[in-house]
Amino acid sequence: MIKTEYIDKIKDFFTSSKFIKAVYLIAFTVLITAIIASQNFFFQTIIENGISKKDIIAQKTLTVVDVKRTEQHKREVAQKVEPILVPAEDDFIKSNLETIENSVLQIRKKSSTEKEKIDELNILFDLSDNPKKDFILDFLLHVDEPSLKEAFDKASLSLVNILQIGITEKDYEKDNITTLIQNNLVNNVSKRQVSIITALLEQVIVPNLVVDEAATEIAKMNAQDSVKPYKITFQKGEKIVFEGEPVTRLKRDALREAGYNVYELNWQGILSIYILVLLVTLIFISYLKVFEKQFIEPRYMALTGMIVALTCITAIILPTGFSPYILPIPGVVIISAIFLNPRISFLTSMLLLFILTVGMQYDTQFIIVFAILSLIGMITISKIRYTRRFDLIKVGFNLGIAGVLILLSLYFIDKCLIDIDNYMILKNCGYIFLNGLLNSIIVLGASPLLESTFHIITPYGLAELGDHNQPLLKRLQMEAPGTYHHSLMVSTLCEAAAEAVGANPILARVGAFYHDIGKLKRPLFFVENQSYFSIENPHNKLNPRLSKMVITAHPKDGLEIAKKNGLPSVICDFIMQHHGEGLAKYFYNQAVQEEGVENVKEEQFRYPGPKPNSKETAILMLADAVESAVRAMKGATSDEIETIIDKIIVERLNDGQLADSPLTLKDLKVIAMTFSRILRGMQHNRIKYQENIAEEFAKNKIEIPNKAYDEDLEKKIKELESSKQIKEKNLTEDTNINKDINKDL
Repeated sequence: MIKTEYIDKIKDFFTSSKFIKAVYLIAFTVLITAIIASQNFFFQTIIENGISKKDIIAQKTLTVVDVKRTEQHKREVAQKVEPILVPAEDDFIKSNLETIENSVLQIRKKSSTEKEKIDELNILFDLSDNPKKDFILDFLLHVDEPSLKEAFDKASLSLVNILQIGITEKDYEKDNITTLIQNNLVNNVSKRQVSIITALLEQVIVPNLVVDEAATEIAKMNAQDSVKPYKITFQKGEKIVFEGEPVTRLKRDALREAGYNVYELNWQGILSIYILVLLVTLIFISYLKVFEKQFIEPRYMALTGMIVALTCITAIILPTGFSPYILPIPGVVIISAIFLNPRISFLTSMLLLFILTVGMQYDTQFIIVFAILSLIGMITISKIRYTRRFDLIKVGFNLGIAGVLILLSLYFIDKCLIDIDNYMILKNCGYIFLNGLLNSIIVLGASPLLESTFHIITPYGLAELGDHNQPLLKRLQMEAPGTYHHSLMVSTLCEAAAEAVGANPILARVGAFYHDIGKLKRPLFFVENQSYFSIENPHNKLNPRLSKMVITAHPKDGLEIAKKNGLPSVICDFIMQHHGEGLAKYFYNQAVQEEGVENVKEEQFRYPGPKPNSKETAILMLADAVESAVRAMKGATSDEIETIIDKIIVERLNDGQLADSPLTLKDLKVIAMTFSRILRGMQHNRIKYQENIAEEFAKNKIEIPNKAYDEDLEKKIKELESSKQIKEKNLTEDTNINKDINKDL
């Protein structure tokens, strides 16, 4: 027993949705890793342990930058840059000279002995190495005050001259500073004053020019940037490497320029690529779970995985040296934006660019160009009009032009630093322009195929389904005309309300067209068709429970018809959810009157559901009920229309029919206002036309057109005859309606 339970747990684990999703995740990441890593098998590996395995001859003239020599030259140039000096504060130096002057005057005025005054001057001046020490001390103590004042004044003026020139650390040496002082003394300095002034200035002068580290570093960088790169040219037919030669960085760059794969992708490299692919995939899935939950479905994931895999395969099989700007990144953006949404398209393209740039060793220019182009594409496609297919070609054209401008701007920046072949610029610009244009054409042609393969309805598919010449809509128009016109009115309400609350107006309109196609099975059992065919209400002959089964079966019947005709699942949601689990009130009340309230349960008279789970289907539920109610109130006033709208919305809200939809109370208020505005416009009045048209014609001497030649009238007669045949057909079918009802039950 325990063993059986253990086996059941293992089976449950391997059949659980989490395990299956993990298997798909691993399979996808392994597939992408294998595609990226396969580049090593398409091109022969020519390097082993850093040694060339064969002679490689250049098939075209190659110019390669010698990075090593260029960097060495840059370092040498930077070392030769002299430090940039800036002046420091000079007031401190000048104040020191004034302090010495005041100190000397105070010492002279003291009544102390000669020896004490000399000792104080020795403390104030460092004259130990000065051969004229005694003369200087004697001058400072005994010279008359005017002469002393003159010496200090000339010293101050000389100091100003010296500070203007500037004193560096290199200048601040004993011999250098003495020479500097004597060369910059003011005029009219006597020989004995030279010694005194020199001694005074030696005591106060310090360097007033300091190194500006930041400015010096900038100067070195500018000097390095001015160095032109060393280039090595390999002529066509010249050997790039010899067999057995160590492959330096220069030779690796030349081989890469020639289109060879110079990397040995070992298990460590493969594991690194797998980790990158896995991380990128998990980021994408996490984004969808947090921000775009509605796209966490196998069909959307399969489509995204397919376009990513095809793009990677394209990158692998491109010929050697071919431009990467031909990769279908614009196609990835356009397909993702149409089949998912523009935000997801931008994320998909960016994550794919990361994988390709790392895995294929593309330049950073590649990711910059396509990243900006993806952003432009996301914005452009979000504003496209899907009613005109040619607009998609315009998007591709605009992406091509934008790609050319981006590429040229980057090349012009590079041209300021290095020489770039003009032919290569023109070639890549041509590639990226054709890339955008051709991708849009391919996507336009492939969209129907992708729609049918992945069962995803796009705005283009919705526009096709919205064509009133569609077979189902033509059937609805001919076999259930009341239902058809009701659907048209509801579609107008849905489209306006959806646009007002930020939902998808095209989806809401098309879903409204098809929501009642289940009534095609028994059109005469629905009141809007009975007046057209002028028949008695068949429900008068049925009990309420049987009538309820007929009425509430039309969503299920509609689903069967939709699947038979290949309608997408998103339209099927409108068919099944437009009544939710609502109560068929008319037949419920009728049953209560006949059987008694204690014998009737509401659950027995509810639609099977499910409840609306999107904004569009919830809007349809409200629009369907509101349009029917207002139509029943012939000649309703504006106040009556608003009252019935509010009543129906409150009833659906209190009944819990909107519990699964994302509509907010604010949305419901906006929807109510939109319904009221549209319905008030529908309830307009017309003037009464003349009843006796023939008399009016005679009065105005206008001949009545000959009916035999009135082509429009003949057409109308044929339509009436066709409608009569349909009417007779439906009446024949409805004679056996009890048998059909019992069979359905």
